[in-house]
Parts: sequence; structure tokens; C-alpha cells
Amino acid sequence: MKFENTGLENVKADLTRLDEVMLDHGLVREGQWDYERVTYDRKFELKEGVFYLRVFGYAAEGDVGAHKALIQIMTPLLGKHYYPHGVEYGEGESFPKSLVSQCEKILTDIKAEVEKFSN
Repeated sequence: MKFENTGLENVKADLTRLDEVMLDHGLVREGQWDYERVTYDRKFELKEGVFYLRVFGYAAEGDVGAHKALIQIMTPLLGKHYYPHGVEYGEGESFPKSLVSQCEKILTDIKAEVEKFSN
């Protein structure tokens, strides 16, 4: 499921500060990066299954590996994990309304914080 029109897809932010904001909201980058891209994940374990809120970004300037990059945030996604295949984001997936609302609030809060220091 895509969270379109969050305003995040128009934001470019410093990697180090973005890492801090994302972590404050439970989204971790861990090893999910290369020199040009980052992925922040938050895992939700519910009775309906395991879900991931994912926020992707790419280095508009600089190098992620050097911790000096300006990250262009992309459209956030919500996916459901299926063992052993991975995470599915498809239109045919159903997501609990309470989870969708929670994710929307998280993304709104992230946007408000990131806008304070973004370009």
C-alpha cells in the first residue's frame, strides 16, 4: 500500500538528522543501505500478521556510506510479510484500518519534524 500525498516525497534531508528522526519514530535503517539508497523500516506484529512500514530514499547529493548525504525521500509503503517469500505491497493486500491510521500519524509526525531542517 502506498501512502501517497504525504508531502514526504517532496523532502530532501540530511542523512544524519533523518536517521535520528526516523529512529525516534521506530523506523530503523540498520544494514538496509548502499552508497546511493536507504530504507527505513518499522515492524508491526499483529494478530493479522507481520507488517512493515517502509520509507525509501536515495542520495540526491553525497554518499550514504560516508554519512554525508542529502536524502530525497520517496513514497512510503506498507507491506505484509509472508514467510519465506518476503514483503508484499500489492493492491490485493488487506491492511487493518487501525494500522493504516497509526502509520499515517507516524508519517505526518515525521514530515513535521523533517521539514524543520530539510531543504
